Amino acid sequence: MPQINFTTLPGIPLVKDGDDLVEIILAAAAQADLTFADGDIIVIAQKIVSKAEGRLIRLADVTPSAAAVALAKATEKDPALVQLILDESSVVMRSKPGVIIVRHRLGHVGANAGIDQSNIETEEGECALLLPVDPDASAKMLQQGLQAACGVQLGVLIGDSLNRPWRLGTTGGAIGCAGFQVLNDQRGGQDMFGRELKVTMINRADSIAAMATLAMGETDEGTPVAIVRGYAPDADGSSAADIMRPLEEDLFQ
Repeated sequence: MPQINFTTLPGIPLVKDGDDLVEIILAAAAQADLTFADGDIIVIAQKIVSKAEGRLIRLADVTPSAAAVALAKATEKDPALVQLILDESSVVMRSKPGVIIVRHRLGHVGANAGIDQSNIETEEGECALLLPVDPDASAKMLQQGLQAACGVQLGVLIGDSLNRPWRLGTTGGAIGCAGFQVLNDQRGGQDMFGRELKVTMINRADSIAAMATLAMGETDEGTPVAIVRGYAPDADGSSAADIMRPLEEDLFQ
């Protein structure tokens, strides 16, 4: 039976705009006397990727539109924050006081377009942290940088806390992937009794993200990077975008 290990990487400092995450991760690994091996998947919290890419926005710099002001009044939210939510979304799906459910421009459906205000600096006033512009591209860049420095084949997964319809609480999910197979399509195969599998697709990326997030924590742990070892994935060129269900198959829109 394969054994999969999830190890958090200590020593990651507070990340700021322009920081080199490859250098930060390598320095933290060296300090912890950890080395990367072929097949490791490096899970990186979305928050530090967004910070490094300058996605921290001051609310005072945002000018709300009339639509944002109206939605802010209906949902009892800051108009500037609502404007950012609208800017990051393709459609508002549901709203009520305290809640705005949208389809993010990347395809994710959830609250507030993934915009976060926890564990971010506020010295310059209220801020909000947006998702990376292209998380798959970010994951690919980080993968290439880490591989070049370490001389081993790695996967990189950018994870975020996602909420799900009809479920309480959040769980880790993949928003950016590079270097491993995100979906294991078992359609056409057979179960243990010979029955043909017609719809079975295993979401490897979200499964890894959920376990890694459980190890890294989601509040004040300060461990936004984890090493997943023992999974030995196939590098098939797929990305987190491949996880998104096509709109024509969405029965709830």
